[in-house]
Amino acid sequence: LRLVSAAVAPPHCSQSQYAVYPGPNLNMIVGANGTGKSSIVCAICLGLAGKTAILGRGDKVGLYVKRGCNKGSVEIELHKAQGNLVINREIHVENNQSTWMLNGKHTSQKTVEEEVKALQIQVSNLCQFLPQEKVGEFAKMTKVELLEATEKSVGPPEMYEFHCELKTFRTKERELENVCKEKASALEKFKQRNERNKHDVERYYEKKRHLDNIKMLEKKKPWVEYETARKELEGVKKSREDAKKQLKTVRESQAPMLKKIQHIDSQLRPIENQMKDKVRDCIREASQKCKQKQDQLDRKHREDIKQAFSLKQTEAADRQKRISNTRRMIDDLRAELANVGDQSDVTPQINAVNAELRRIQEEKAKMEGEKADMRREKDNLNGECRRKTHTGLDDMMKIKEEKLRGRSKDTYAAVQWLRQNKHIFSGNVYEPMMLVISVRNPNHAKYVENHIPFNDLRAFVFQKREDMEKFMMEVRDSQNLRVNSVFAPEESCATRAPSRPIESLKRFGFFAYLRELFDAPEEVMSYLCNQYKVHDVPVGTDQTKAMIKTVIEEPYLKVLYTAEEKYSLKKSFYSGKTSTSNSAVRPSQYLTMAVDAEEKRQLEEQIRSMQAIDVQMSAMQERAAKLDHCDNELRAQKKGLSEMKGKKRQLEQKISTKQDSLRQMEQGGIDLQKAEEETKAQISAVNSQKVAIVAEFMLRVKLSMEKVYMALETVGMTAEKTKLETDCREGSAELRVLEQACAMLEQRKARLLEMCKGLMRRAREICNMDPGESAVPPDLHTVSIVLHNSTRSPPFILPAFSQLPDTMDEIDAMLNEERSRADCFTGLSENVVDEYNRREQEIKNLEKELDEKSNALKTYRQNISEAKERWLNPLKQLVEQINDKFSDFFRSMQCAGEVDLHSENEEEYDKYGIRIRVKFRSSTQLHELTAHHQSGGERSVSTMLYLMALQELNRCPFRVVDEINQGMDPVNERRVFDIVVRTACKETTSQYFFITPKLLQNLQYADEMTVLCVHNGPHMLPPNKWDEKAFTRRCVRRKGK
Repeated sequence: LRLVSAAVAPPHCSQSQYAVYPGPNLNMIVGANGTGKSSIVCAICLGLAGKTAILGRGDKVGLYVKRGCNKGSVEIELHKAQGNLVINREIHVENNQSTWMLNGKHTSQKTVEEEVKALQIQVSNLCQFLPQEKVGEFAKMTKVELLEATEKSVGPPEMYEFHCELKTFRTKERELENVCKEKASALEKFKQRNERNKHDVERYYEKKRHLDNIKMLEKKKPWVEYETARKELEGVKKSREDAKKQLKTVRESQAPMLKKIQHIDSQLRPIENQMKDKVRDCIREASQKCKQKQDQLDRKHREDIKQAFSLKQTEAADRQKRISNTRRMIDDLRAELANVGDQSDVTPQINAVNAELRRIQEEKAKMEGEKADMRREKDNLNGECRRKTHTGLDDMMKIKEEKLRGRSKDTYAAVQWLRQNKHIFSGNVYEPMMLVISVRNPNHAKYVENHIPFNDLRAFVFQKREDMEKFMMEVRDSQNLRVNSVFAPEESCATRAPSRPIESLKRFGFFAYLRELFDAPEEVMSYLCNQYKVHDVPVGTDQTKAMIKTVIEEPYLKVLYTAEEKYSLKKSFYSGKTSTSNSAVRPSQYLTMAVDAEEKRQLEEQIRSMQAIDVQMSAMQERAAKLDHCDNELRAQKKGLSEMKGKKRQLEQKISTKQDSLRQMEQGGIDLQKAEEETKAQISAVNSQKVAIVAEFMLRVKLSMEKVYMALETVGMTAEKTKLETDCREGSAELRVLEQACAMLEQRKARLLEMCKGLMRRAREICNMDPGESAVPPDLHTVSIVLHNSTRSPPFILPAFSQLPDTMDEIDAMLNEERSRADCFTGLSENVVDEYNRREQEIKNLEKELDEKSNALKTYRQNISEAKERWLNPLKQLVEQINDKFSDFFRSMQCAGEVDLHSENEEEYDKYGIRIRVKFRSSTQLHELTAHHQSGGERSVSTMLYLMALQELNRCPFRVVDEINQGMDPVNERRVFDIVVRTACKETTSQYFFITPKLLQNLQYADEMTVLCVHNGPHMLPPNKWDEKAFTRRCVRRKGK
């Protein structure tokens, strides 16, 4: 399969129509700038149903039709063994629509795309189709993108499908892993939560067992009470009958004795009563009078005498103790006075301390005033900062940072590192431009973003080259972060003047140059002015769009913006004609948030002022603390000196006072010996009076005893009576006891009978018995009750009546114990048990789901392992072949290069990529090919040699490379040309299109290559007047001369 011909009418070029007939191998398309070489590339892309974004020239297909024409067409013929395939596309400018024909028959774009795909033509693959505007994009391709492009270009048809299948499997594997982790985590949490609640559940059932035991004990308790009362009632009945029998016997034995006692009483009662009255009255009267007189003497004299003497003794002892203490205190004060008398006068020292204290107070007052002023100033600055911060400066910066992190995590990580290590750089270092650029009007952000590529918007800007190299070595080489960096020109371009004042362009609707739409640090602005000429790019309005034909004729304009479009103008070096290309202005994504740079600078200045005030206040605070410390020390010193000065006078006064007290205590003494003799004499007088009273009493008693002797003669007569009375009294007491016992037993019997009835009723109610039943139910008496507490807990047995205690004391003790144990289980709820059982069921369900997901994960991993074998081994072989070719090409140029399959994690199949590393100087090491590390020529050489390494492996029918040699130096361009000719002219390689505006002299050509010269333009010979033979003869003749 190869491209046979391509016809364009009228394309985006100077002529209305032309046709190209390439050769089967290498096709060199040569022509001056502006002659239409790239139009051939555009025609191939658009004719094969490629997207306009591939070309990078215009986003609408109508823009590729020659200005002034309403439509254009492209016809491409592809050679096939079964018959050539002719594709025709007609483009309509008005509605940007196309009509398609396939082999002369109308068809749809989708059908054409399917035919092209079936022929393995991939115009969107930079490894196969590299337009002029996309040459720089190749070096910007990530390793992942390069791998996919290589797989599609030179790999077997199933390789890329296997790769996609692997990525799909890996995505599903990650999803399953996440699901398994979530399930396992949830399962673990449920188990841990149930494990924590398990103890509460066990405690709940333990409490329930105690409560059930309490219920059974409370059911049995009335039966035990009833049984105890019944037994007691039976005993009372028996005791009552025995008491009645004994009472009857005692009454019968006492009747004779009572009759005899009554007879004796009638004879002796008159005499006995007369004698007893006389004797008793006499003795009682005398005894009482004697005792009264003795008690009166004791109360009146003896106790008073002893108490007075004891008080005198106590008073004398206290006086002696006070005298001793006073003398000791006088001695101590005299010793202390002697020590004080030896010290010098302290008045000068006190005066000096007072002066220093006054100085410190004045300094502290001054400092307090200064601190109050600083505090007011800080409060004012702080309020202003809060007001400005509230306007959103920090919030807008955070939004920018979040957008940067979403687009480039590596750049965001590098920003965080830079903020912590900015001190290691000697010059100014700026964060990515999108963070430091502040657009004055958010509506103008789209122009800045469209003019500055994103790779530069996320680039760090350095004032010094050595700082940039240090940064890249650390961030890119050590941390393996993909970041961009640039350094500002040594001579600042930030204030460079535009080619023309903006006032001269305002008639076309231009209102400002791009530089005037945003603010940036000087080094950043200098770089943008030097690299992207932002000082010379005017921005216009819809008026500019309406006058675009006039505008593009103005000199010095190379790039300009209307309200919604960007125009690029190029002037032909040969004809002087201006060619234009335009594209739509994309909406802004990163610079929409406008931050006032002056306000931000003022805010930073105010923050620095507040920090300086804080430092000054901290220093003043430390000084105030030192002054307070000195003040305290001086006051303590002054207090000590003052005390020392007045101490001597105080001591002398204390000594004089104590001496006066001592003299008074010594003069007022008590004579204890004399007091003791007086006390003894008083006690002897009292005793003499008591003896006289006793003598008088004895005389009176003697007279009474004579009367008693006369009465004793009647005693014998009453002896028998006394004996009989004694026996009778004993019988009467026994009789009364027996009568009382019988009455009490009768009352107790009635009380117990009522108690038994009440206890029986209560027992029936507790056990839910019928009123007529009077025995314990059999199921409670002999059978144990089995209770099931839950579906997951084993049953427990509740004891029956026969297994419980039979006495009230044991039942009460057991009840108290069970209640105490039940009261220990506080804070428990049945909800905890329900939640525990519900979670147990959830644990079972989760375990089942986890097993299913784990089995599915094993299956996916097995599929991944099989797909990995099918994909990775052929891929490694393919990359090895590319590396061999690539390395050989570089060695032939006395340089070094290698290609390898790169992956940070073998299981992350969407992170696999092809890494190109090159070295153009012997003094350096191999470095990865990036958009910023190598020069433009080095990137072009590396790109071309990589494409040549793919050439012999290529499955696609043809490859297109447009003006890739533009940035090469002559030596490298010659070497690359030789490699291209040698490789692309082999019979085993596919068709190759190499577009270039110039060729070096004395290059080596091959017979298999075809050279196509493009000579279009108003100052060139028309094709119908071109004589190829005459041109050949002229060249031969000139060469012969």
